[in-house]
Amino acid sequence: MTIRIGLIGAGRMGKVFAHTLAFNVTEVDLVSIVDTDETTAREVATRYNVPNVFTDYHRMFDEIKLDAVVITTPTATHLEVIRAATAAGKHIFCEKPLAQTLQGCDEAIAAAQGAGVKLMVGFMRRFDAAYIMAKQKINEGVIGKPVMFKAVGRDPKRTSLEFAKRENSGGLILDMGIHDFDLARWLMGSEVERVYSEGACLVYPELQSVSDIDNAVINLKFTNGAVGNVDVSRNAVYGYDIRTEILGSEGGLMIGRMQMTDTLILTRQGVLHDTVPYFMERFGNAYAEEIRSFVRCILEDREPPVTGLDARAATAIGVAATMSLDEGRPVYVHEAG
Repeated sequence: MTIRIGLIGAGRMGKVFAHTLAFNVTEVDLVSIVDTDETTAREVATRYNVPNVFTDYHRMFDEIKLDAVVITTPTATHLEVIRAATAAGKHIFCEKPLAQTLQGCDEAIAAAQGAGVKLMVGFMRRFDAAYIMAKQKINEGVIGKPVMFKAVGRDPKRTSLEFAKRENSGGLILDMGIHDFDLARWLMGSEVERVYSEGACLVYPELQSVSDIDNAVINLKFTNGAVGNVDVSRNAVYGYDIRTEILGSEGGLMIGRMQMTDTLILTRQGVLHDTVPYFMERFGNAYAEEIRSFVRCILEDREPPVTGLDARAATAIGVAATMSLDEGRPVYVHEAG
């Protein structure tokens, strides 16, 4: 059986998934591209030999046969697209976040359940080989009981001012930190109950005009008593810096490194190495693996490994952490709603 998929959103992430669907997942036919910019949609469709192009996803649902959709539209539009996809009875893979509010997450989850369709959310780090190994070692008890979580999530450049607006992205903490909040729950095997955030606009003053910041630190307290810390930044000029550390009662795990290749340059000036340029160089394989997993869930009629409830939990941490930043106090996650 081949799964017929429509891609909704042909921007930066849409192009990533278009390539993955066209070349890396054999059980899929990418049959349609949707984008409000027809020129962009046609360019992507031409590049990947996709037969159908639409500027309105409602028309796509009405006019062609589909099994599932991949949603990579702007963050603030995810919920409205999910509503339409569930009404059309299509399985859904949605790039993170599921929605910007917990009410929106609840509505998306209920819509998928009511329609009897599968809903999977794009936390690709769970499908990265290094993180998979770390989770296995934790489950095997290699490091004992996990007691401390540390994550670094730093982009090499700032996003556009339009995207940085909270109404569009959710702001720095929710937009960037949500991957680390998901990893915290998954790797530590515990929910986060309390957060405390500190952050500021320290490098790009223009972000203040859209009420965003460029650097933040979020402390975490887990329900099982463990502690954690996440730092997010938009100004890691040296490269894309994604690292995670788990300290256990009997050892530890360190995931990720700044070095892209295994080549060291040795000169009189010292020892040099390259760095990871950006997210596709680091997580390209993980993006492909998460889509393969989504397709297998449809073919085998089983629950996705990353559910709407997982997405809601990570969003709740992000919303609470943003509240903490705004209010200058520790916030319990249940206060987020």
